[in-house]
Amino acid sequence: MKNKQSGFTLIEIAIVLVIIGLLLGGVLKGQELINSARVKNLANDFKNTPIFIYGYQDKFKALPGDDSAATTHLPVTVGITVTNGNGNGIIDGTWNAIAGESFDFWQHVRLAGLSSGAIDTGAADYIPTNAVGGKLGVTNALTDIPITGMKGTYIICSDAIPGKFAKQLDTTLDNGQTDSGAVMVSGGTVTPPPAPTALADIVDDQTYLVCMGY
Repeated sequence: MKNKQSGFTLIEIAIVLVIIGLLLGGVLKGQELINSARVKNLANDFKNTPIFIYGYQDKFKALPGDDSAATTHLPVTVGITVTNGNGNGIIDGTWNAIAGESFDFWQHVRLAGLSSGAIDTGAADYIPTNAVGGKLGVTNALTDIPITGMKGTYIICSDAIPGKFAKQLDTTLDNGQTDSGAVMVSGGTVTPPPAPTALADIVDDQTYLVCMGY
C-alpha cells in the first residue's frame, strides 16, 4: 500500500506569505518609528540649547560659559569649582573643547537650574551626548567656527549623526540643503574648519557633524 504524501495547498501558502508580509511590515514600521524618535530627540537638542542660553542671559545678563561673574551668580557647591569667563560676549572655544568657556557652558547652565546633568567638570558624563551617542557642544562663528560658512552669534554642534538622520534634521530645522543655511552638515572635524557636505554627497550610513547657527 502506497503512502500518500501531502503538501501545502495554495491557500495555506498564501496565508503563510500574508503572515510573513505582515511581520516584515511591522518590523519595518517599528524601525521607522525608532528612527523618527531619534531624529526628534536630535532636533530637540538644537531647540533646547538656545533656551538655556536665553534663560541664563535673562537671569544674569551674561552668556553661560562667558559669564565673568559666574562665581557670584551661581550657587556654591562643596567640591565643585566654578570658573569665570572673560565676559567678551562670545562663548570662546571649539564646540568639543575639554576646557575653557564652551566646556564650562554646561556647568553654568546646570548650576543655574536651566539644565540637568553633572556639574563636576571631571565627571565621565559631564559632556552631554545625543540620541546616537555623539557629543553635543556650543561654540561661536567668529573665532572657533566649526564648519566653513556658518554664521550666528553662537553655534550648536552635534556629532556622530548618521547621514540619513542628518538630512532629516536639515529638513526639519532649516532649508533641507546641508551645505547652506542655518544648519550645515560636514563629514570632517579637522582644523581649519571643514567645508559643508552637499546633500547629494551625504551617505546614509556614514556619520557626520551637524551644526546650527543662531
